Parts: sequence; structure tokens; C-alpha cells
Amino acid sequence: MPLSKDFLWGGATAANQCEGAYAEGGRGLANVDVIPHGPERRSVMLGVRKMDGIEEGYYYPALEGIDFYHHFREDIAMFAEMGFKTFRMSIGWSRIFPKGDEEEPNEEGIAFYEEVFRECKKYGIEPLVTITHFDCPMHLIKTYGGWKDRRLIEFYKKLVTTLFTRYKGLVKYWITFNEINMILHLPFMGAGLQFEEGEDQERAKYVSAHHELVASAWASKIAHEIDPENKVGCMMAAGNYYPYCCMPEDVWAALGKDRENMMFIDVQARGYYPNYARKLFEKKNIKIDLTEEDEKILRENTVDYISFSYYSSRCITTQENVGETIGNAFKGTKNPYLKSSQWGWQIDPLGLRITMNTLYDRYQKPLFIVENGLGARDELIPDGNGSYTVEDDYRIEYLKAHIEAFKAAVEEDGVELLGYTPWGCIDLVSASTGEMSKRYGFIYVDRADDGSGTFARYRKKSFAWYKKVIASNGEEL
Repeated sequence: MPLSKDFLWGGATAANQCEGAYAEGGRGLANVDVIPHGPERRSVMLGVRKMDGIEEGYYYPALEGIDFYHHFREDIAMFAEMGFKTFRMSIGWSRIFPKGDEEEPNEEGIAFYEEVFRECKKYGIEPLVTITHFDCPMHLIKTYGGWKDRRLIEFYKKLVTTLFTRYKGLVKYWITFNEINMILHLPFMGAGLQFEEGEDQERAKYVSAHHELVASAWASKIAHEIDPENKVGCMMAAGNYYPYCCMPEDVWAALGKDRENMMFIDVQARGYYPNYARKLFEKKNIKIDLTEEDEKILRENTVDYISFSYYSSRCITTQENVGETIGNAFKGTKNPYLKSSQWGWQIDPLGLRITMNTLYDRYQKPLFIVENGLGARDELIPDGNGSYTVEDDYRIEYLKAHIEAFKAAVEEDGVELLGYTPWGCIDLVSASTGEMSKRYGFIYVDRADDGSGTFARYRKKSFAWYKKVIASNGEEL
């Protein structure tokens, strides 16, 4: 069972990390715009340090990103040169509805994304569109409290109806919410949640997540009604938890952490809250206001596929004085059997195969790897032809090992996989740190952590390597 001939090879980005042009085309301000680079970044992402607008003395990397807004034709042409079959990108909610609760959408914003989609289609590239990649208009946060308020479901329904109607025939693959489980870990970045002193943060997170889950189910319903050809997926930050040792307490802790991350996907893929989730809410006295209509919508509108990001597995222990590591906002126990990236993220290709089997066994729905990659410091050097390149063999090595792992999951284990879009196929702003120096792409962008640079694009060594991988459908690594 080799990779299918129509396997969707490509790359992934997010509007808030690459698009820029935050004040152009009628766009409104969003939560992702006001997360600064520097020491206060994490407290803002957590919703503890309130930042409702652009404050003097701070640098906000998302405001300009890598200026994809003005470079998209050049960038998509380079994706096509690599042979991309698909391009994962996202919609900036505040570009379509600047405040989020308007009656009519912003035509300039709609026209911009239509141009992007048509440019993709010109090269035979299938857009894979994330409707909400953390974006939430600041007006909805300041006026309603973000996703804490059930009224956001209606605003989201209006957004998706606009998108599905206007882009019918241009976009087939949709993802409702990026890494929906990130709401538990970075709630302001993930869903625009800010907290008052003494507020029950855990309750607010689960209530907000419930509203997103209901909104996601409505999106599936509306998408299939407008165009039966639409395929709607959910998305999680994935990576199995390993028990640090065979102590039953460690095994139990790992199971609990896996459940915490898959709870939302259980709802989106199965159509109901599992008993362990209901028991959790009962134990913590969390009332999520689950209505009969909610239950019906969730039950009848499950997703078509499961998409996920994978950068590393995770490890956990109940013991004390064991080393700690971090990866994709998740702190955990350091696994002594794994190497780490320059940012301390542990590298585990076999963990991708393990994660894929876990998800496929659990849901029996097609999978889609929509993020995977290595953040590293790249050195720009002359290429001998009057331009520049990066000798990023370390990135090639990382991606090669992970491609081999997912091929084994497909060919040997029978996992159904739709495609693979490595993260940051072109260098962009790091979501976790706000840095440009943490680079993932096949394409180098001349942009520094302080915002300096020309935005010039250069092909890295991995660019030519990935082109061969795609041309051979993963056979030539």
C-alpha cells in the first residue's frame, strides 16, 4: 500500500505569521497582531498580561510578517517550482470581517484571498485552508470576551458561510480551527482569551473550547450544504505522551495527558463528549452549557478527516528531579533517548508513526499531516551564481526521517494519509517565540528578529531536495 498517486505534497503557513499588511485592505486588528516579541510575549499569549492594542515601545512581528500580502505571486511560483500539489494557508478573520460582528463582509479582504486561490490554481496547487489559525478580531475580544461568549458561534457561522459561498470551486479542503487543544496551553494566542484576577481560568478555557467545537460542527454542516465536494477537517497539536518509566503511575499520567489533547478531536470526529471528559467536568464543577441543539449538531456533523501538527513526542513522569524539555508550547519530561533541536524540541521520527497509528486506530478517518518541521538557525551564504543559499542538511535529515516514518505507517500499518505539508515551507515568524531566526522553510526570507531586512527570497539546499521528493512521490529521499 504505497503512497497514492494523488498524495498531496506541499507546505504550510499561517496568515498571522507570514501575511503582514495588518492595516491594508480594510483589515481589522486581531489578537495575533498584538503579541509582542520579547520577554512579555508568553504572558500575553497566556492571557495574563492584557494587550488590547499596539503599545509604544514594543515590536510586533505579525504586523509585517514576511509580507506575503505583497509577495504571494512570487512565493506561490516558487512553491510550484518545487512541485507542490497543495498549499496550506489560513484566512485572517479580521480581513473578512474587520470587527467580527458586521452584517456584511469586507470585499477587499475577500478579493485578496480569491487572488491567492486563483494563483494557486494556475499552477495546479490545491489550497488547503485553515479558517481560524488562532485569529480572533480584537473587537470580539474586547466586546464579548472572545470565545467565552456563545454569540461567537453565530459570528463564525457568518464567516464560514461567506467563505464557502464565495470560494466554491476554488477551495475543497478546509480546516476549522488550528491546533484546537492549544486553547488549554496558550489561551490568548489560541482563542483570544484574557483573564481577570481570580477568574476560574480552567472553566473559561473549556467553555470557550465547547463554543469552538459547536462552531466547528456548524462549519461542517454549512460546508457540505453549500458544496457536497467540500472536505472539512479538524486539527490538533499532536504527539503521543510516553511514560518516563514503567511505573504504573507514569503510564497513567501519560494516558491522562493523551486524553487531554485528544478530547476535542474525540468530539469533532465521533460527535460526542467521551465519558472521561464528562467526568472531568463533573469533578471540576465545570458547566459548559451543553444544549440539546449542541448535541444534535455535534452528533450529525463530524469531520471528514483528522489533520494534525507533529514536531515531537512528549514524555511525562510522576517522579521529582527529572530533567525538563519543551516543544510546541508543551513542557514535559526530557526523554533521555532522544536528541534535541537548537530550541530544545526533542526529535522523534518513530513518534510520528506511533502518533499516526494512535489517531487512526482511534478514529478510523483519513489523516493529514499539516505541520512538521525543524526550527533552526540558518546561515545565508553565496551560491556561486550571484545569489545566496543555505546548506541546511540538518533540515533535510529531519524531514527525510519523518517522511520515512509516515511512509511506514501507510505502507506497513495501513494508515490512510491524505497528504503532507511541512511547516513554514517559507521562513516566517515563529508562533512560540516571535523570532525570525527560528527558521523552518525551504525558502530563506531576509528578515531579522528586530524587523530589519529586505524580504528578499532565496532557495535553500532543501528546496531542490524537496522538489525531488515530490517528483518521485516520496521514493527518492
